[in-house]
Amino acid sequence: MKLIKCILMTVALLSTQALAQTAGAPLAPKDSAVDMPLAELAAAAQHLKDAGISTKRMLEGSIFSVNVRHIQGAETALQHGLISEVWVIQEGSGIVATGGELVDKEAGSSPGEFRGSAIRGGHERLIQAGDVVFVPPGVPHGIKQTDSIVYLNIRFELRDED
Repeated sequence: MKLIKCILMTVALLSTQALAQTAGAPLAPKDSAVDMPLAELAAAAQHLKDAGISTKRMLEGSIFSVNVRHIQGAETALQHGLISEVWVIQEGSGIVATGGELVDKEAGSSPGEFRGSAIRGGHERLIQAGDVVFVPPGVPHGIKQTDSIVYLNIRFELRDED
C-alpha cells in the first residue's frame, strides 16, 4: 500500500512540474500583436537551462501556443493527433528523428497523442541554429541526441480547412 501511495505521489508531482512549465503563459490577445524580443526569448532559454526544465510557454492561444524549449541528451519520441509544430532552432544542434513508427508506443495525455522510447525507420538528420523544422499531425518526432539545443516550438491545432 505504501508503494502505491509513493508511486501516485511521484506521478502527481511529475505531472504538476510538467504543467507548471506551460501554465501561466499570457493569453494571446485577439485585437493586437504581441512582440517577443530576442532578449526575452534568451532569458527564457537561460531560465530553462538553469532550472533543468525543458519548456516555457511564452504565449497561449487556445488552438496554438508559442514555447521556448531546451533539450539536453534525448527527449521522448512523440506523435500528435491534431497538433502541427514548427521549430525554429535558436542555438546549439542535435539529431532529430521524424517519420517511421514509435517503439514501445503508449497513449499520451490526450486522445490521439502517443509517446515511445524511440523511432524506428524514421529519417534522422542534424539540425542546428537557423534551421526550421515542420512536423505535421501524425508524424513521430523527437530530438534523438544533443549536447544542448534551444528552439522556438510553435504549435497549432489542426482544424477543418476553410
